[in-house]
Amino acid sequence: MMKLLIFYFIFMMYFSGLWVFSSKRKYFLVSLLSLEYMALSIFLMLVCYLSLGGFEMYFLLIFLVFAVCEGVLGLSVLVNVVRSFGNNYFQSFSILRC
Repeated sequence: MMKLLIFYFIFMMYFSGLWVFSSKRKYFLVSLLSLEYMALSIFLMLVCYLSLGGFEMYFLLIFLVFAVCEGVLGLSVLVNVVRSFGNNYFQSFSILRC
């Protein structure tokens, strides 16, 4: 029963991050933070699944490496956007203004 409650909590974490990612479109930074939150919830789900199943934890290290690379790439894009446009609003991005 407790295992099911933990997985339910993790799924709720993931879907709340997905909801924030799909609904809040004003700032680029909020979108990046919601993506990191979703990656954290997937990591927690993998930890629970692999520990309950008795599997090896090497895949978690690979997953964390990719999550960190995704976060660093997102922050570098954010810094580039702020330097180019002056803010991180989605409304200020324009394809015509290169």
